[in-house]
Amino acid sequence: MLSERRLEVLRAIVQDYVGTEEPVGSKALTERHSLGVSPATVRNDMAVLEEEGFIAQPHTSAGRIPTDKGYRLFVDKLAGVKPLSSPERRAIQNFLEGAVDLDDVVGRTVRLLAQLTRQVAVVQYPSLTRSTVRHVELLSLAPARLMLVLITDTGRVEQRMVDCPAPIGETAVADLRARLNSRVVGRRFADVPQLVQDLPESFDAEDRGTVSTVLSTLLETLVEETEERLVIGGTANLTRFGHDFPLTIRPVLEALEEQVVLLKLLGEATDPAMTVRIGHENAHEGLNSTSVVAVGYGSGGEAVAKLGVVGPTRMDYPGTMGAVRAVARYVGQILAES
Repeated sequence: MLSERRLEVLRAIVQDYVGTEEPVGSKALTERHSLGVSPATVRNDMAVLEEEGFIAQPHTSAGRIPTDKGYRLFVDKLAGVKPLSSPERRAIQNFLEGAVDLDDVVGRTVRLLAQLTRQVAVVQYPSLTRSTVRHVELLSLAPARLMLVLITDTGRVEQRMVDCPAPIGETAVADLRARLNSRVVGRRFADVPQLVQDLPESFDAEDRGTVSTVLSTLLETLVEETEERLVIGGTANLTRFGHDFPLTIRPVLEALEEQVVLLKLLGEATDPAMTVRIGHENAHEGLNSTSVVAVGYGSGGEAVAKLGVVGPTRMDYPGTMGAVRAVARYVGQILAES
């Protein structure tokens, strides 16, 4: 276990290196921070921190920089989440409240996160597997053609065309719409197949084929849309940190193009807790020089998806964690009210 003083020295090194981009020496530390000890004592503390693997000496520089292990300890023990100011919180609320639908909410969230953190922002669409049905709409387009519209509690809207085996009248369409909604509204998507399986039998023989076709389309929609969707923004922000990545940022950009990699980075969508993965904690080799800060968002106490940012390990962790958490909270509120 490190002493309190050595933890303070590590905190000061992380803060200075993140702020200045320059390796940190003992003289600079004693000048900038009230550590209450001499430069010689700080040098000794730095030697212990280096021996323990929390800081390292880059090439011939006299200063030291934090390692992945040093950042990890900083995040776990030393970094409080920096709260956003009132104007920042108001700006987030005003920007997100202007959204007209779920696509707009997600698009605005990505832009906002990228601007606030100056990192790459990643937002996952609310997963249908964790959503409930708000409403099913059936619209008659032609005697034997319907449009099925599925609306979720998170504001997601899915539309499908249904070609019926026989013409169906407006009265039968209204009847099917009412009976369908009475069974599935407020219920989880996973429960829908069981809830509607005997529905065709309650209709007249001539309408059963059409009812079965509508239900098949509905269930296909549920299956198709379990595939997770992500939106990414602010990739150009990485170019500001070129020297933070060994050799080139290309491996990072290539990794960010792979949706499967990003989903793994964000973690399990149902977990609302904030996660911070630093450097080599990211399994994908192309992201070994990055850190990921992610958190779940949703209405109520349950997460329906994740959002977060990807940036270099030399990151303002308290500020980034505060921004990610605040944005997630507002997105959850908007979904709950939509």
